[in-house]
Amino acid sequence: MRRPSFIATFFLLLAFAIPASAYTESGTHAWSTSPLVLSSGPGSAYHVTGQIAENAAIKVLRCQRLWCLVDGEGGRGWTSRDHISFGKTPADWPGGINPDYPSGGPGEVCFYTGTNFTGIAFCARPGRVVQDFALLNMDNQFLSVELVGNVSVAACRDRFFQSYCERIITSQPVLDQYLQRNLSSARVY
Repeated sequence: MRRPSFIATFFLLLAFAIPASAYTESGTHAWSTSPLVLSSGPGSAYHVTGQIAENAAIKVLRCQRLWCLVDGEGGRGWTSRDHISFGKTPADWPGGINPDYPSGGPGEVCFYTGTNFTGIAFCARPGRVVQDFALLNMDNQFLSVELVGNVSVAACRDRFFQSYCERIITSQPVLDQYLQRNLSSARVY
């Protein structure tokens, strides 16, 4: 009896692995700021499907106005956006209030399409607000940010400052993993 070759076995295993990974959903890291009641749809009229505890790490798969589809320990379902904090910690965006954030200039913030402040640059001074980088043909392109002077920037994954946001106060030769090629809105302070 002839045994299958290593290459044939490899491709057979690969064929089974591809469909399984094709359904993997990426989402935005977030936290539950209070217990989340999960529903089968975006609204209180839908059936309850589960609950996620307060201060639990969750993944936000998508949002529709006031409701977000989330996944976490306790299940997957729709919940009110009012009880979700998009950030590295459970504190309110952007990581809690800190009156010592640099602001007002003089200075500027420059986002770059390459790491280590290389590639195409977009620079802005304090007071500049970009609600949607797609309108500038620069959505989801930045890999690094340089801050010069007394400035800081609020940077968010989604347009209109939704989803994961971070207040950046020092230059980053490589943006945080949640913002790499995922930056869609920014406000310079």
